[in-house]
Amino acid sequence: MASQIKIEQVKSPIGYPKNQREVLRSLGLRRIRHVVEREDTPAVRGMVRKIQHLVRIVEEA
Repeated sequence: MASQIKIEQVKSPIGYPKNQREVLRSLGLRRIRHVVEREDTPAVRGMVRKIQHLVRIVEEA
């Protein structure tokens, strides 16, 4: 099984570009303090990097 990362939304996407809001939604994040667990792949890491000012990585397994 591939490693997993937990991603938490810490800031609202209001006032940010539409593409950044779409990245949040595609990761499955819907509201502040919402945590999702995703597979640790380069694609997911790239998405997190694009919105690093809105999320934080809670845990890497």
